[in-house]
Amino acid sequence: MTFNSRQDKLSRRDWIASLSGGLGSLGLAGMLSEEQLRAAPAIGTAPKFPNFPAKAKHNIVLFMVGGPSQLDMFDYKPALLKYQGQRPSGVELRTERTTGGLLPSPFEFKQHGRGGVHVSSLLPNLASTIDDICVIKSMYTFNPTHVPARSLFHTGNIAATRPSMGSWISYGLGSENKDLPGFVVLGPGQNTGGGLARAGFLPSQHQGTNFDDSVTAPDKMIRYLQNKELNKDAQRRQLDLIQSMNRGYGQQFGHDEYLEGRIQSMETAFTMQFEATDVFDINKEPESVRSEYGDTPFAHGCLLARRLVERGVRTVHVYYGPGQPWDDHSKINKNLAERCPDMDQASAALVKDLRQRGLLGETLVVWGGEFGRTPVSESGDGRDHNPYGFTMWLAGGGVKGGMSYGETDDFGFKAVEKSVSIHDLHATMLHQMGIDHTKLTYRYAGRDFRLTDVYGEVVKDILL
Repeated sequence: MTFNSRQDKLSRRDWIASLSGGLGSLGLAGMLSEEQLRAAPAIGTAPKFPNFPAKAKHNIVLFMVGGPSQLDMFDYKPALLKYQGQRPSGVELRTERTTGGLLPSPFEFKQHGRGGVHVSSLLPNLASTIDDICVIKSMYTFNPTHVPARSLFHTGNIAATRPSMGSWISYGLGSENKDLPGFVVLGPGQNTGGGLARAGFLPSQHQGTNFDDSVTAPDKMIRYLQNKELNKDAQRRQLDLIQSMNRGYGQQFGHDEYLEGRIQSMETAFTMQFEATDVFDINKEPESVRSEYGDTPFAHGCLLARRLVERGVRTVHVYYGPGQPWDDHSKINKNLAERCPDMDQASAALVKDLRQRGLLGETLVVWGGEFGRTPVSESGDGRDHNPYGFTMWLAGGGVKGGMSYGETDDFGFKAVEKSVSIHDLHATMLHQMGIDHTKLTYRYAGRDFRLTDVYGEVVKDILL
């Protein structure tokens, strides 16, 4: 098959897509020799990073969808009780909705670990491993609305079309396991990450692959995991035929990243059906390990994240969802008391498990949401969105543990000391993985793009 006209070239993506529907039933595989099928080299470019020694080889993001309340977990503010119900100077910041007076936290705070980090009674398990954790209390972002703020956290931009940080990391570093995706997204439901796992304008093989952690059987977690019509050898012959045609087409028309992505994605899909039956089966873990994490979708996701990085997956995002469970505009105390035990147990188990297996040093764990909550009340017993100052924590991957970094004001409303933006967080994450964030760029639409845009400073004070 050849393409000679401009119109032919414009339709080539349809031609490529038609091939991936499966040609085995046509009986064409026997028309080409094994040598012919495998003669053309795989299309692709080697990763350019790390461009300096990396502390972390892997990255796990624990994302609390909706915006968790820093004031009830990590940011201890006794002034809230002193001025309860009032609006003193310093709390005039604009909120998304109508808010009332200051709302103190009913949860007891104590200092833990060698650094005396404040942790509330909601999080006893994280408190027990706080010496592995750096709590950043001075995070801030640029938008108070869920969708753009969530996009900013994941892509460095409020636009809904940019590549995810997971895709950028996969693009820069490649994968350590050719049989599994380089970027995995875990959460309850088949499309947990939504567009936040997109590759955008990056090559399509770097897009996040979603898996449903609300179930534990691999064939239910992953749709179409097994081909019930063809055995492994027949599938391999079928795929070799398709790939040889794809590569031949690529040699005719030159470099095409859409085609590259197809080639590599089909190879990964083929090998993953055999690898995934093992790595995604958490029932192969001892009962003692499973009980440490718990038996909830988020617990399954955290345990799977450890199993995946253990097998070389570069970056894993675990979502606490579905919906926006941390968006507590009312009944926040009741909601947190019900929700935190699950999150606390699984998050702490992941950090401890990584440390016990010698993986924490090479795995950077990041916990947080798109923003925090206000110190002033909404609906009497809730908290509104707060982009001005909130908390995230990091563990492993060359980050100092047992410390808190930065401060918000006396009421926990705005970052006022050692402020850290989302761009700074991204720059720091990339730095720990051996990437200069200013050099991880991609040429698109006539300009160079990067995860941190034109911003971002590495937060060196928290690094070992």
